[in-house]
Amino acid sequence: MSNIKLFESKQIRSVWNEAEQKWYFSVQDVVEVLTDSNDVKQYIKRMLSRDEQLKNNWGTICTLVEMEAADNKRRKVQAANTKGLLRIVQSIPSPKAEPFKLWLAEVGSDRLDEIENPELAAQRTKELYKLKGYPDDWIEKRMRSIAIREELTEEWKSSGVKQQKEYAILTAEISKATFGLAPAEYKKVKGLKNQNLWDHMTDLELIFSMPGEASTTAIVKTRKPKGFIENKKAAKQGGTVAGNARKELEIKTGQKVVTSQNYLAEQEKKKNNQIAFQSAKKKK
Repeated sequence: MSNIKLFESKQIRSVWNEAEQKWYFSVQDVVEVLTDSNDVKQYIKRMLSRDEQLKNNWGTICTLVEMEAADNKRRKVQAANTKGLLRIVQSIPSPKAEPFKLWLAEVGSDRLDEIENPELAAQRTKELYKLKGYPDDWIEKRMRSIAIREELTEEWKSSGVKQQKEYAILTAEISKATFGLAPAEYKKVKGLKNQNLWDHMTDLELIFSMPGEASTTAIVKTRKPKGFIENKKAAKQGGTVAGNARKELEIKTGQKVVTSQNYLAEQEKKKNNQIAFQSAKKKK
């Protein structure tokens, strides 16, 4: 779905929302490229008149976001995140919208399969990392870190942590205690923007991220903190366990665990190879 930002060589305006960690896309641009309509505003009105449910939820799906207009001035336009955008695409009876609808059907089918057999989700995640060019030994560590993270979030839910913002703050507490950096600061060190920080950690960084979260889980299980404030203290304590081990290793080796190394170049190379392959395939 990242390709939706550039659909059939027509640029779709998009803005990254740092707080929500989500892309927002211009609804007008997407409808225009999927329908070739000469009057997009009228098309959207007709679409809403056909789909009563979409019309009733339009205010929730769409929000006003400032983007650059054709005259290079910034104006607020109707925008939707990926989830909202896919809901809009469902209401567009156009051949160009069919690939997205088929993709949605496939994703829905995969999700049902994963609910029936959770091991499929882990297998698909491994396959995605392989497609992105990650080595097998790194993938195994990453999968383990994901499992540890899932166990921690389940414990947080049980102890009264509900809001997404609270999860982010608790995660930051563990990171600061483990690595001396909050995730946002860590991403700057690695030259990342909207990418997942843990997907760009080295083997050693991943190894130290796991005891921080595992220790926090153990503390939550035994001390049973209630609510956000108590869990924040537990998160700092759990991260400190990993942080002390990191500092000791750095003293022994004389080298920092945190590095600027990332997998951006490898992923870009893989992406370019795939584009070249598809281009050659079309020429044949």
